[in-house]
Amino acid sequence: MNPVALALRVLRADRRTQVATLLTAAGVAVATALVLLLASLPTATETRAERALWQDPSADMYSADGGQVSWRATTDEIDGQPITRVDVAPLVDVADVDLPPGVDRLPGPGEMLRSPALAELADNRPATELADRVAATPVGLLGDEALRFPEQLVVLVGHTPTTMPSYPANLTALTGGDAQADPLLSLLSGVGLVVLLVPSLVLVASASRLIAARRERRLAALRLAGATPAQVTGMVAAETGLAAVAGAVLGVAISPLLHRLATLVPWSGGTWYPGDFALGPLTVALIAVLLVALVVAASVAGLRRVVRTPLMAAGGHTRRPLSVWRLLIVPVAVALFFLALTYAGESSTILPVLAALAVLMWSPTVVGPWLTSALGGVFVRVWRRPSALLAGRRLRDDPKAAYRASAGVVLATFAGSMALTVMPNLENEAGYYSQFRDDVTYLNTTEDRAPQIVAAVNDRLAPLNTQVSRVDEGQLADGSVATIATCQDAKRVFDGLESLPCQDTPAIYTGGPTVELAEGQLPPDAPVVPLDTSLTLIDPALWPESTPRLAVSVAVPATESTRTAIRTALLAGSDGEQVISREMDRSDENTQLSDLRRVTIIGLVTASLLAGVSAAIATAGSVMDRRRTFGALMAAGTPVRTLARALRAEAALPALVATIGAGTLGTIVGVGLFGLVSSAPVVLSPWLAAPIALGALVALIAASVCSPALRRVRAEPLAEE
Repeated sequence: MNPVALALRVLRADRRTQVATLLTAAGVAVATALVLLLASLPTATETRAERALWQDPSADMYSADGGQVSWRATTDEIDGQPITRVDVAPLVDVADVDLPPGVDRLPGPGEMLRSPALAELADNRPATELADRVAATPVGLLGDEALRFPEQLVVLVGHTPTTMPSYPANLTALTGGDAQADPLLSLLSGVGLVVLLVPSLVLVASASRLIAARRERRLAALRLAGATPAQVTGMVAAETGLAAVAGAVLGVAISPLLHRLATLVPWSGGTWYPGDFALGPLTVALIAVLLVALVVAASVAGLRRVVRTPLMAAGGHTRRPLSVWRLLIVPVAVALFFLALTYAGESSTILPVLAALAVLMWSPTVVGPWLTSALGGVFVRVWRRPSALLAGRRLRDDPKAAYRASAGVVLATFAGSMALTVMPNLENEAGYYSQFRDDVTYLNTTEDRAPQIVAAVNDRLAPLNTQVSRVDEGQLADGSVATIATCQDAKRVFDGLESLPCQDTPAIYTGGPTVELAEGQLPPDAPVVPLDTSLTLIDPALWPESTPRLAVSVAVPATESTRTAIRTALLAGSDGEQVISREMDRSDENTQLSDLRRVTIIGLVTASLLAGVSAAIATAGSVMDRRRTFGALMAAGTPVRTLARALRAEAALPALVATIGAGTLGTIVGVGLFGLVSSAPVVLSPWLAAPIALGALVALIAASVCSPALRRVRAEPLAEE
């Protein structure tokens, strides 16, 4: 007996087998395409990082002595879009500098290369808003091979070693080095792999259930007719394998389309190049083969009853009640997860966390049937309507099959609760921390460069009728740090000093005890003004020239209308120092949070769709499995309305109970995952109830397919069975 030939003959003759095969192939295709996409995300971020190594060098590119170029990178922003500025100066002959792909030449002093997006933006805006920020002449464009993403705003500015901005580093070359994948997106891809692959496999399992009862009786008949266990197993493996192989091939074929769609989803400030998501042929083949093997193995594993006791499989049997020990799997899985979190915190690896997360997502499939059986027992004892009794009997007699329709919804609820626990707390972590007021734009520089920067920036700020405030820091004899600035400058840039009573002569302003001064450090007769804060403010005229400053800042208060012009003046006047402001700092945070929200929404919508489809298929399969029972009930006069109500109850109520548990479990997991990135206390949001409500709604909608399925049973003769 040729298993493949027999599987093809059954497929040609049985329409329901054809439908189940098509749905199984579709489920495998979805799973394959999703796994290929998620597996490519770490590689895509690493490819990005490789192109941008000249913007963000790896540790092995730095040189303690010499090197090819002097390098400094700073960040800027315009309308919330980040701008990367890289200043370079050759330390060897220009012809000997190794350049990265996409950079065809090293710009000379006073020259710059811009990305196409930055060039277009600068040409379409007033020079005082953007172009004047870099005092250099454009001499070309950067190629795609030098950009993180197509829309990146980046400029490469040429210098001599003596005109470089403060604190440059020496690089062995502008190319080379080891790129690293984005750790956050790598973590999300791993979590997404677990969160989306499991619902995809549940969809495959639900599709196979459409013909479960018929296939089991057919195989049992073949076993009773003399077929060996190996022959029966081969038939099922061939039947499932045909669908799985077709689905895997389809999934590989559609994965480029999915990758193309993924290039439109921004991450870390921009979209992607099509080639970023490329996987090697060996990796693609390995993923497809593993998924096919997983699906076939799962179908073969369900043949134990047919192989061992074909007579019971053909005629039915009494199922043993489920053990209460199943409930222990959840606390054990939770303990394993937090143990993995502890290990991950010590070893900086997330593989144990992902494995423990997979166990946690599997645990509801063990506990869910027991809860379903318990709920069925309640229905049987307290029923008031025939539909409640029918639903209770079904839940009690076959809890595994009854829970199967809820499995995908439970997983989606778990994922949603996990995401809605992590996201609000990440948003609460966001903030702007600075010594200056939120409306102040400033830069840090060296003491020797500060005078010329102050003069140059003040010249550019003259049309705005404002000027800079210089604020330094110095160390006192007792080891404390004092702020060195005039009283008027301090009032302009610091919070809480608006009512500071400035003296007519240079003075010391302090909120602490009398400053213990070393002999000769500060004038002993300098006036001391008490403050209500812990700040120690010393007028620059009192600070000795022989004592160096620890830090030097040049700050300017800005308004909504002057913010862009002030940023341009600071950048142009300092020739490339890092300019800091609240809107730029929050822009980075907002970009990351937007990325997380976007990825979370895409993942939850996908998981919900898969869960809804698998629940609908499982509900329809439940009706098909019991065609004889429903046909007999209809022949005895039971209204279709009553049977439909019973089916909706047995599909929706277990889902409601299970989603509450899954929501709680997802919240616990979210608390643990948030602890990986922050030590702040977790705040629980009322929105945590949303996944539970949505899960119950999806289950109700999916259960609505029972009425059409019942009408089909009533219209078809029972002789087909």
